[in-house]
Formats: sequence, structure tokens, C-alpha cells
Amino acid sequence: MFEVIILVVLAIVWMVFAAVQDIRTREIANWLNFSLIVFALGFRFFYSLFGESGFGFFYQGLIGLGIFFILGNLFYYSRIFAGGDAKLLMALGAILPFTPNFYLNLQTFILFFVLFLVTGSLYGLIFSLVLVFKNPKKFRKEFLSRFKSNKKLFYFSMVIGLVLMVLSFNYFGFLFFGMFVFILPYLYFYAKSADEACMIKKISGNKLREGDWLYKEIRVGKKLIKASWEGVTKKEIMVLKNKKNILIRQGIPFSPVFLIAFVILIWIWFFDLGFSLW
Repeated sequence: MFEVIILVVLAIVWMVFAAVQDIRTREIANWLNFSLIVFALGFRFFYSLFGESGFGFFYQGLIGLGIFFILGNLFYYSRIFAGGDAKLLMALGAILPFTPNFYLNLQTFILFFVLFLVTGSLYGLIFSLVLVFKNPKKFRKEFLSRFKSNKKLFYFSMVIGLVLMVLSFNYFGFLFFGMFVFILPYLYFYAKSADEACMIKKISGNKLREGDWLYKEIRVGKKLIKASWEGVTKKEIMVLKNKKNILIRQGIPFSPVFLIAFVILIWIWFFDLGFSLW
């Protein structure tokens, strides 16, 4: 139990720093994520070296890192995670295997992802609502514009959703599916409208940071700087530094979700609140 407590404390301290940095600067430094991996694996190695249980505890950390490395890259190249979030996920892979038993650790991974998805959905919704309330006019204008240009999709979805809900009188399972179909366009265009109206910021070129996402491509002389998922590079910043008005897309600081999901996981893991896996 001592070794698990050390890993938990280590992860929480690092994730608190990551969350603060992410909220303040919209990025997580590489040194923060990589140092968590080094400290986690270093502790596992020395504990296994001098402990009585052998190197199973260390090997599980390597396996967890490998699994989360694959998942982190999958989420990054699928454009679900930014680079800092993907690396933080990889670092947690070195933390989360709490036992020398692979199958128990796999259950921990699954539980963490379930908690992460639920927490992330609620967090994203709350964060976007706050932004919408701060920018009601911009959001209303953007949403109405999208609604007018996609009326057929809205009406089609409403009709299909209502038909499925009517059919639920014969088969109850249609009710929830019908409700989902009915509200899906609203959720999608709400998210797109909130992104366009509330997440676009105008800055000067000398305030650009490596990794910032350009809202659209910019031409400087004969050179074209494209808006890419990887963000601007140092060389591109040098080209853009004299531009006065540059639009960048700000992402939601997502690292607090890692911290919240991890704390809930530990609460379940340590106190065994009726969770059958333990």
C-alpha cells in the first residue's frame, strides 16, 4: 500500500501543477509530463530493486506507459487531444498500474477511462456554458446563422426523432434513441457555435507561442502559414511576429479533467465504495 500512496501523491502534485499551467497559459510544458514519467518509473524501479515482491511492480509501470502511449497518440492524431493532454495521459500510464497483476491493472485503466469520459463531458458542457453566458450576443448570432443554413437537417432530425419516440409506445427502447436523434443537431451546432463565437481570440504576432492554433491560414509576402493541428512553429512565429492582428483558436484547458477523474478513481480504489472489481 505504501508504494501506491507514493504514486498517488506524485500524480496529484504533478497534475495540480499541470492544471494550473493549462488554465493560465493553455498549454502543459513537456518537462512537466516527462518528469512525471521519469519519477514514476524511477520510484518503481528502486522499490522493485529493494522490495520483496520483485520487478513485477516496475514491469507493470512499463506496460501501463506503453498502453497509454498508444492511446495518447491515437487521441492526438485523431485530433481529440492536444499534445500536452496526450503526453499527460502517457504519464498517467506509468502511474495507474497499482498492482503487479496485469488484469487488475487493466480493470483500473477501464475504470479511469469511464470516469474520464463522464467527467470530461460534464466539464466541457459547464465550461462552454460559462463561455456562452459571457458572450451571449456572439453565440446567438453564430447559432442562428448555422440554424438558418441547416434548417433541413434540423427538421429532418426532429421528424425522425418524433417518429422514434412515438414508436416507443410499442418498444420502450426507441424513446431514448428518438430523444438522442431529436437533440443531436442542437448539441452539434451548439458546440460549433460556442467554438466559433467564444474560443477565437485576436492577438498580436509578438505574443504568439509555439503550438498556438491559427484560426485560418495567413499569407506574409510569398510565404503561406497554414492553420494546422500541430500549431505554429518557432520559425513561423518569427515570420508572424510583426503582424498586428492574428486570430487564434483557444482550446478548453482539459487537464483538470485528468485530475478530477484520477481523484474519483482513487476514492473508489482505496475506499472500495461498492465497486465489484475490487
